[in-house]
Amino acid sequence: MDDEGSAALEFIAVGVILLVPLVYLIIVLGSIQEQTLGVEAAARHTARVVALAPDAETAAARSDRVLASVVEEYGIDEGTLEVSMECPREGGECPRAGSTIVLTITARVSLPLVPAVFGLQDATSITVQGSAVQKVSRTWGMG
Repeated sequence: MDDEGSAALEFIAVGVILLVPLVYLIIVLGSIQEQTLGVEAAARHTARVVALAPDAETAAARSDRVLASVVEEYGIDEGTLEVSMECPREGGECPRAGSTIVLTITARVSLPLVPAVFGLQDATSITVQGSAVQKVSRTWGMG
């Protein structure tokens, strides 16, 4: 039996079989990392804008613009975006002068190359979350 030349063919076949999942893994991890950085940036910048705003109306308007900008920049799916803000140690209205706010943003990342049939895109999506803590000025809302 002549085995001459079969080593190259075997190397190519095994190489492709191992290389395709490795490349897909790299693409998936890159996508998840991008979205993770996006929600962390969105939480940090939105919390900062809310804390530095002079009043609640200005804070809402500015935070919407900042959030929209970060969502566009990082390609976050707006339909899966959830934003929550709380003042853990203070009761009542949040935010208010002198309080500490914790802003949390959650999004879902759909894995690349997964078809949108039979709900596969939802079953194979991963939740990413970013939080930021910011101290609100004692003069917040007085201006």
